[in-house]
Amino acid sequence: RNVALILKYVQSEKLILSISATFRNPVIFMSLITEARNGNITEEMKKVAEVEGIEPEFVRRGIESGRIVIPVSPYRYTKPCGIGKGLRTKVNASIGTSSDIVDIDMEIEKARVAEATGADTLMELSTGGDFYDIRKKVIDSTTLSVGSVPLYQAFIEAIRKYGSVVEMKEDDL
Repeated sequence: RNVALILKYVQSEKLILSISATFRNPVIFMSLITEARNGNITEEMKKVAEVEGIEPEFVRRGIESGRIVIPVSPYRYTKPCGIGKGLRTKVNASIGTSSDIVDIDMEIEKARVAEATGADTLMELSTGGDFYDIRKKVIDSTTLSVGSVPLYQAFIEAIRKYGSVVEMKEDDL
């Protein structure tokens, strides 16, 4: 349900990439795009500007226009990483289990190696095992922003439940 609410918010803000949020308290937060539209430069914007060697105002304007995003999590620290126009090209590492090999420790090690070797972001693309447990452990093992593809999980769950992806119901999404 939280994901659905976030997606509705993201769609209302006309964002394509994931929400970026700055928390004022655990319940109420203002997104970085709202902060940028209000002319405010947040700590995240300052950190990205410092790493990129550019002015914070450039980052703020990029976020305001939707050409830059800074993925952050309200639940844990993530290394500041600006993605978008006028910023350096980012390196994304993709990891994940398969139906043949489900080894959480191996995925955690992959995440650690990705971070240690300079990856900017991480995609957790598991298609085998306990998705929630794997994702949580991978997220807990890194300070990189971690993304996933929810459709992968929905497809695998449909195969487990119905024997085929084409049998999945709208509510399964």
